[in-house]
Amino acid sequence: MEQNPDLPELAILSTGGTIASRIDYRTGAVTSQFDADDILRAIPRLGEIAQFRAHQIASILSENMTPSLWIDLARSIYAEIRNGAKGVIVTHGTDTMSFTASAVSFMLETPVPVIFVGSQRSADRPSSDNVMNALCSASAALSDLGEVAVVMHASTNDDRCAVHRATKVRKMHTSRRDAFASIGMLPLGYVDYPSLEVSLGDDAVRRGGIEVALHDTIEEKVGLVTFYPGMPADVLSRFEGCRGLVLAGTGLGHVSTACIGALRDLIEGGCHVVMTSQCLHGRVCDRVYDTGRDLLALGVIEGEDMLPEVALVKLMWVLGQHDDAGEVRRLMRTNLRGEIRRCSCNGF
Repeated sequence: MEQNPDLPELAILSTGGTIASRIDYRTGAVTSQFDADDILRAIPRLGEIAQFRAHQIASILSENMTPSLWIDLARSIYAEIRNGAKGVIVTHGTDTMSFTASAVSFMLETPVPVIFVGSQRSADRPSSDNVMNALCSASAALSDLGEVAVVMHASTNDDRCAVHRATKVRKMHTSRRDAFASIGMLPLGYVDYPSLEVSLGDDAVRRGGIEVALHDTIEEKVGLVTFYPGMPADVLSRFEGCRGLVLAGTGLGHVSTACIGALRDLIEGGCHVVMTSQCLHGRVCDRVYDTGRDLLALGVIEGEDMLPEVALVKLMWVLGQHDDAGEVRRLMRTNLRGEIRRCSCNGF
């Protein structure tokens, strides 16, 4: 693709996913076959927005993403920013994109936009969203944003993309083009299409103001369990030896009394247990009912209003930085990257 040296420089890092995939007509399946250079050649209008440095980190569908690849990606983004990129775009499969974006958000302190983008439908489908999403992500990567975000269709129409904070976004539909939504807050902003004009709200962290920094140590021995009625306590016992466990409990953050003993054993064995809620809105408050108070007495850490998957990634990152139990508890209850919006039980 022809590059205009008068335009600002962006880095585009490819990990695979549907945005870099097409149908394999031999099998009928969607497979990851494009690298970052292919994406640039397939969307010529990108060349009118910026000049690009393109690198391939992986070529996988997002169910195959791993914490070790999160680290590789964070290091590559860090290097691109240190080398002068005005913003970084990461192409990623949509199914686990929020995990990776959240992980990068904790590992990387960034003065420029780091934009995760994907597509719900491959490039060779008539209803593909890859071109619009890619163009909007490039415009967002040159905007005044100064944090990690996800940019995807804001509606089923081709009218604008939403800019979602990495630690407050979830994929809410299996196949719709507007599958992603900000949880517990409005999107950080929007990118209109086809004008590609970016508008950011007051919650968005602005570009500049900090130096880029990388903190890329992660503890992988952390689990995530969704509680369900009748869940045997030995489900929890299987996490013996792990350094951390996130529970997605019911309502305000509860599990059954049958689980109390197993949780006590885990915590006494050095496992840090964080309670979140299966509810998408509201926050954990274990001071209301007896079960919650029993959990607090054990040492369970309230996860405030963090999404369970964000609490998982955050706990992995925190445990990679600190061994002290008091510091782990403090950091898990501290808003670091916009992952916690409410910090009081008042009104729940």
